[in-house]
Amino acid sequence: MKVYITSAAPAAGEATKAKAAPQQPASRRGCRSAIVTGLLAGVLLFRAALLAIEAGASLCPSATGCLDWRAGLGDWLYGGSGDAVEEFMNEWRRGRREASLLDPVVVEAAPDSLDGLMAEMDTMLASYDRLDMEAVVLKIMAMLLKMDRKVKSSRIRALFNRHLASLGIPKSMHCLTLRLAEEFAVNSAARSPVPLPEHAPRLADASYLHVAIVTDNVLAAAVAVASAVRSSSEPARLVFHVVTDKKSYVPMHSWFALHPVSPAVVEVKGLHQFDWRDGGVIASVMRTIEEVQRSSMEFHQCDVSVVREYRRLEASMPSTFSLLNYLKIHLPEFFPELGRVILLDDDVVVRKDLTGLWEQDLGENIIGAVCIEKTLGDHLNFTDPEVSTPSLGFQSSRCAWSWGINIVNLDVWRRTNVTDTYQLWLEKNRESGFRLWKMGSLPPALIAFDGRVQEVERRWHLPGLGWHTPDAEPLQLSAVLHFSGPRKPWLDVAFPELRELWLGHLNRSDDFLQACGVVG
Repeated sequence: MKVYITSAAPAAGEATKAKAAPQQPASRRGCRSAIVTGLLAGVLLFRAALLAIEAGASLCPSATGCLDWRAGLGDWLYGGSGDAVEEFMNEWRRGRREASLLDPVVVEAAPDSLDGLMAEMDTMLASYDRLDMEAVVLKIMAMLLKMDRKVKSSRIRALFNRHLASLGIPKSMHCLTLRLAEEFAVNSAARSPVPLPEHAPRLADASYLHVAIVTDNVLAAAVAVASAVRSSSEPARLVFHVVTDKKSYVPMHSWFALHPVSPAVVEVKGLHQFDWRDGGVIASVMRTIEEVQRSSMEFHQCDVSVVREYRRLEASMPSTFSLLNYLKIHLPEFFPELGRVILLDDDVVVRKDLTGLWEQDLGENIIGAVCIEKTLGDHLNFTDPEVSTPSLGFQSSRCAWSWGINIVNLDVWRRTNVTDTYQLWLEKNRESGFRLWKMGSLPPALIAFDGRVQEVERRWHLPGLGWHTPDAEPLQLSAVLHFSGPRKPWLDVAFPELRELWLGHLNRSDDFLQACGVVG
């Protein structure tokens, strides 16, 4: 049954008067506007939801979901005793069920705001002297669906733009890399040995505290090293081993040659400088490199366009196929003369002395790590039988560990087949069509090191600062702040207050940093 609202029900005499006095259209239009306003009084209760939608925010799972309970509230406020509002509510509930069947052309032609809707309703009433309630409800539904789609589209664009912002290398960092490379060519001080010859014996001395950083990011390495030195109670005992690739070696060497962290010692070594004479070691390292390259190529090959586009975005993340991330599995080959090392990611700030972590008793375990909030199920696909097979003994609810800050027993590692297991699972994931886990260097490590991880106190590692801002207490108490996530501290999308913590370990008066705009 259709419901109509008319401006009035005139008597016969009044109708005659109306014909004789057509000079009152303005008053009648005002009356119609008043009727429309009264009819839409219930809709005004939805205004908060509409404003939220127009602003790009969402207080409910969907616009229509919010409006349904607002419709119920309007029904309660107006009494629901057979008046026009009750009829409107009934039409609303029925219209909501039919909303999904609306013609896209109708949705696109819907008004963009409540004011526009009221203007259209006023026009309809002025033209026909009555208002089709079903048409009103469908028009409102079309308007809300249009707004809802705009919000979703806006959110997708915002997420995509944020994703792109997290991938790019800021112009200031490009500038810094180029200036350091230029300095290496023209300034002999930038080419001086790192470390100086008199400090070289420390590189293999077990009495020192050795920290390894595998990175191609000069600025991040500078902050990680500077913060560790500043936080140490015995900085003269620290020896940093920075492993980088060939393209980043020159600016990395130049930075630490021109910015010594005395009394600590820094070694900078490129992958091209490792003189491995053991054929087995060379074959093992090459196996990892070739597998990462093969996975990178095959990851993009997919027939389904939606999946292909998703994989393109995922593969564009710097960590997905970063060769240096995967080469962490060769720490025993990188440091054959060391028995123990602290592995530090480059996106960290050290806030406490690391001596306590260095002295952790690992027993026969290989890695000491913090049990983070994520589980194995967050990293591995337990719906695949390769992962869920009982022979592996994995449980999706078991706590997972993470890179960021780890103490590593290299002597025990060398007596195991952990590296081979890691490489095997890299191959399995590629052969499965990347079903076992989303590409990354951590998931195969969770499998390879299973049963050989010693849990350490949570205070040593606070991850996720690239995803959210933590509470003040863990921020103050944690030894290492890890900016895991897309909002790296050197990017404009970083959380401002956390970025300041990171920038605090850079010398704001440094000529290179000022010239490139790294610091204000």
